[in-house]
Amino acid sequence: MEFIKVLSTKDLASGEMKDVEANGKEILIVNLEGNFYALGNVCTHVGCLLSDGMLSGEKVKCTCHGSTYDVKTGSVVTGPAKNPEPVFQVKVEKDQVLVNV
Repeated sequence: MEFIKVLSTKDLASGEMKDVEANGKEILIVNLEGNFYALGNVCTHVGCLLSDGMLSGEKVKCTCHGSTYDVKTGSVVTGPAKNPEPVFQVKVEKDQVLVNV
């Protein structure tokens, strides 16, 4: 695994999320008050993109069937999903967001 630059901090305001691809993985980047988090972007229930969903505080809700995930831990908050999203280590260097994939 290695850290890969996925976007600039200027590309994502607080309270926003963006889908990126790194090393062939679909990843959702979330900015919560200047802290960046990365988790899988493909819902573990049916495979819909979480980036098409809604961000509410520290939770992202899938539009397909309403599964909700904790952005920080990837854990399922509400189903029908049963499996958590993978999470990825994030670091910020200067104005660049890097993800360990």
